[in-house]
Amino acid sequence: LEILVTILNVNDNSPVFKQTNLTKVVPEDTKVNATIVAREDLSASDADLDIIFYELTTIVPDTGGYFAIKGVHNPEIYLQKALDYEKLKLTTLVLYARDRPVGSTDTTNTATATINIFIEQADTKSPWFLPCTFINTDNSICISSPYTGRVNISEMSTEPLILEPGPIYAIDPDYMLNQKIVYSIVGGDTEKVFSVDADTGNLTMNKVATSPDSYLLQVMATQVNNIQKYSIASVEIKVINKSEHPPYFKSRIYNGTVFVDLAPRSFVFQADHPSSPLMITAADDDFPNV
Repeated sequence: LEILVTILNVNDNSPVFKQTNLTKVVPEDTKVNATIVAREDLSASDADLDIIFYELTTIVPDTGGYFAIKGVHNPEIYLQKALDYEKLKLTTLVLYARDRPVGSTDTTNTATATINIFIEQADTKSPWFLPCTFINTDNSICISSPYTGRVNISEMSTEPLILEPGPIYAIDPDYMLNQKIVYSIVGGDTEKVFSVDADTGNLTMNKVATSPDSYLLQVMATQVNNIQKYSIASVEIKVINKSEHPPYFKSRIYNGTVFVDLAPRSFVFQADHPSSPLMITAADDDFPNV
């Protein structure tokens, strides 16, 4: 008697990942649609030879949407949205492998793999001159105001010029990289009256200014590692006549008279001339005709 026995496969094995915990470092400037984790590193096997269904989730709040898998049967992880180190520095993804579709009423075996993603800041921003003001909500663009200063005509200053709102200074906004910045004058000084220290940004004089006209300098801050990462700031230097004398009041004491129940903004009158408004005046011997 010949007896034919058929062994029926029972779904009694869970999918198995080669690695259940992976760590990837992803540069901030990675292109959208680039592969982050290859398919062969994430494919699961099943001793029951079932078709595997994959699903990717993130467990870190507010970090969804950046990474996705190629398809329900293809676990390759790719970049779905451009990265920004200021918004996303790390996240943790969980990849599910099931031997039945999501929502199936059949017995389903599941395996998980954890993928830790660390974002590496890239050199994406040009230098910022300080102080500067952010003009957008995510603080990715910072605009500086012009620097201003003054020198005396026909007078040589040996010290760095004092500028407003502060000295010439720029930073690398990719602060984790903090590339070295050098300074140079690239416009507005055809007579070579001024020079800027390449390392400190201090502005000094090479020779005296002989014209009363203002100088509008253009100072460039450049990253040493990449000359295409640069910014330009305006520096206005006014040439003035030297001030030899401080201003002074024409009288040390002023006496005034007011009357009861006067309306606000009414005049205060001179004590010795009640019909004449009290005026407080100052003079400066550098400007005798003013």
